[in-house]
Amino acid sequence: MQIAMHPTDDLDRRLISALRTDGRAPMSKLAAMLKVSRATVENRLSRLIEHGVVMGFTVRVRDDHDGRVRAIMSIEVAGKTTTAVIRSLRGIPEIHALHTTNGAWDLVAEISADTLPEFDRVLRDVRNIEGVLNSETSLLLSSV
Repeated sequence: MQIAMHPTDDLDRRLISALRTDGRAPMSKLAAMLKVSRATVENRLSRLIEHGVVMGFTVRVRDDHDGRVRAIMSIEVAGKTTTAVIRSLRGIPEIHALHTTNGAWDLVAEISADTLPEFDRVLRDVRNIEGVLNSETSLLLSSV
């Protein structure tokens, strides 16, 4: 099931931005920041959750806090194999996010591994997937 995109306006975008900064902010603080009533914030947030725009609240941890090997991999896919390639990529636990994209590459994968040998294995696993024609990987060295 795919949820239809719900249109957002400036207030919705500002609310989402405020929640990205502090997902635990009380409704009254959000209302003051956005210069609207608390009821407006509650209604907007309920609607964003109901329509699947806001999917949950979580803790943001600094990306480079744990010494893991992190990278972005751009992937070129052969012809009509994209669906099968995506299915295979989703089976690799070190791939934390997968995105379709435009331009020279078809997919972008966010990878996180405990060690360089584990990271090397992930690269091999991706490159061995039938339908993957080419890839380019950039290590993420530090967060700024």
